[in-house]
Amino acid sequence: MMPLQQVPLRRGITDLLRAAVPTANEVVVGTLLWGGAMSGSALANLLLAAWETPDRIRFVALLYGLGGLLAFPVGLTLARLVSRDRNWETALAAAFVSLLTTTLAFTGGLFALQYRSYYAEWHAPALTLTWAFEFAFTMMTALYQFVVLGVRLYFPLGFAALVGASIWFARQRR
Repeated sequence: MMPLQQVPLRRGITDLLRAAVPTANEVVVGTLLWGGAMSGSALANLLLAAWETPDRIRFVALLYGLGGLLAFPVGLTLARLVSRDRNWETALAAAFVSLLTTTLAFTGGLFALQYRSYYAEWHAPALTLTWAFEFAFTMMTALYQFVVLGVRLYFPLGFAALVGASIWFARQRR
C-alpha cells in the first residue's frame, strides 16, 4: 500500500518543478536584462570612483554581468517554487530573496574562482594536503573580500533593478 501512495507524491513534485521552470522567452530576455543591470551597476560605481585601469574596470563589470547572467534563471525558478499559489506579497519577497541570493552566490563564486586562479601560481602541487588547505582558505578569503568590498558595487543601481524585477515577478504571478 505504501508504494502506491508515493506515486502521487512523486508526480506532484515533478509537476511542481515543471511549473516552476521559466519559459525560454523569460529566460533569454530576463537573463540579458539582469546581467546587463548587474554589469551596469558595477561599471557605474567603478567609473565614478575612478578605480584602477579601464581594463580592470571592464573585467570586473564583465564578472558581475556574468554572475547576473548565471543567477537569473536559477533565481527565477527558485522564486516560482517558493511563491506558487501564494499571495502577491509572498511572490514579491520570494523574488527579492531568490534573485538577491543567487546573484550574490554566482558572482561571489566567479570572483572566488578568479581570485584562486591568480594565487594558484604560488600554491602547492594539485591534490596534495597543502594544496587542499590553500585552496579552501583562498576561496574563503575571496568570498570574504567579495562580501566586504564587492557587494557595494550593487548599490544603488543593482538594488533598484532588484526591486524592479521583484515587482515584475509579483505582478506576473497574480
